[in-house]
Amino acid sequence: MDKKQIFDKIKTLLEMIKFSHTIFAFPFALMGVVLAALASGKAPGVSQVFWICIAMVGARTAAMGLNRLIDAKIDASNPRTADRHIPAGKVSMFEASLFILVALVIFFFSAWMLNPLCLKLAPAVVGLFILYAYCKRFTHFAHVVLGLCLAAAPIGAWVALRGDLGWSVISLGIAVLFWVSGFDIFYALQDYDYDIANGLHSIPSKLGKQKSFFLVRIFHGLMLIFLLLVLPGSGLGWIYFSGVVVVAGLLVYEHLLVKPDDLSRLDAAFFNMNGYISVAIFAFTLVDALT
Repeated sequence: MDKKQIFDKIKTLLEMIKFSHTIFAFPFALMGVVLAALASGKAPGVSQVFWICIAMVGARTAAMGLNRLIDAKIDASNPRTADRHIPAGKVSMFEASLFILVALVIFFFSAWMLNPLCLKLAPAVVGLFILYAYCKRFTHFAHVVLGLCLAAAPIGAWVALRGDLGWSVISLGIAVLFWVSGFDIFYALQDYDYDIANGLHSIPSKLGKQKSFFLVRIFHGLMLIFLLLVLPGSGLGWIYFSGVVVVAGLLVYEHLLVKPDDLSRLDAAFFNMNGYISVAIFAFTLVDALT
C-alpha cells in the first residue's frame, strides 16, 4: 500500500466516524477546562490541555467507531444507512476494529498522562460507549445514554485538572446530557418507521412523533436551566449569561427548523445549529473567564 492509498484509507476512516462532528462535544470539554481553572484560581498547564484534547479525540473516535462496527448489520438493512462505510464495503470489519483499537490506545494513554483517577475512570467511559451502541436493541433510552457519553467530556476535563468534582461542572454535564438527548431524539425521527418495523427501541418509536417533539422541548428547556445553574460559585458573570441567552435563541431556531411532518431541514438543525450552540457557549465562557 503506497502513501496515497494510506492517506485515502485514513480519510475514509475519518469520514466513517464523521470526525468533523467532534465539534459537538469538544467545546464543552474546553468549558470543563475553563471552569476548573476558575475554581483553582490558576491556568492549566499546556501539557494538561494538550492531553485533554488528545483524550477527547481518542474517546470520540473510539465511540463512533464502536457504534458503526456494532451496528453494521442493522445499518446494512436500513435504507437510510445502507451506504455507510462498513455495510457499503468501503471499510472492512478488520480495518474498523484496528482503527478503534488505535483510538482506545490513544484515549487510555492520554488518561494515564493526565492523572491516576482519569485512568481508573477510562474503562467506565468506554463501557458507556459500548452500552450506547447496544441500547436500541433493548431500551428506549439510548438517547439518554448518548447524553451521558457526551456529558463525560466537560466532567472528564475537570477531573483531569483537579481530581475531584464541583457543582459548576456537574451542572454543565447535566446540561450537555439534556442537550444531546434532545437532539438525538430529533435525529432518531428519521428511522421512526424502520425502528417500529424491526423492533428497535427509541423514544420516537415508543412515544410517537408529536410526544417526542414535546419531550425534546422539555429536555432543551432543562438544558438552559442547568446552563444557568453553572453560574453560582463558578466565577462567571453577565457575559456567560449572555451566552446562555444566545444558546436559547439558537435552540428556538433549531426547533423551528424541524416539524413532526417535515424533516427536510433536519440536517441543518442537527449538524449546523448544534455546532453553533457548542461553539457559542464556549466562546462566551472563555471571554467571561478572561475579562
